[in-house]
Amino acid sequence: MGKYFYVIYDGLCNLCVNLVKLLEQLDQGKTFQYVPMQAEETLKNLGITPKDCEQGMILLETDEPFRRWQGSDAAEEIGRILPMGFLFVEAYRRLPGLKWMGDRVYEQVRDNRYDWFGGRDRLYESEYPVCETGHCKP
Repeated sequence: MGKYFYVIYDGLCNLCVNLVKLLEQLDQGKTFQYVPMQAEETLKNLGITPKDCEQGMILLETDEPFRRWQGSDAAEEIGRILPMGFLFVEAYRRLPGLKWMGDRVYEQVRDNRYDWFGGRDRLYESEYPVCETGHCKP
């Protein structure tokens, strides 16, 4: 049995939702489950505060909930976990200055996502949600 991860994303951000939809298609709930940053009660149960969410997407390992990645580190870790993704992430991390630049780009996108990509009228809730009682099988 493999590891499971929770992806915490902005459910009102067009860019964020489209990336979650892509990840859902690739993974089909086998490794990742999703919770929007707007699901305050679920996040509270996971020990995530609204202040935590201000720094961008969050990835939690379900077996070790204190092991987490945030922002561009979360995006990289998701990429690393996907089949063959580790090859691209390792190459990215080894090129001098690219990680630093990627972190800055992530921060700009995070801070301007609604202006650049727009917002949604309704909250997007994944087909593969985080259950209140733990990992849900699809």
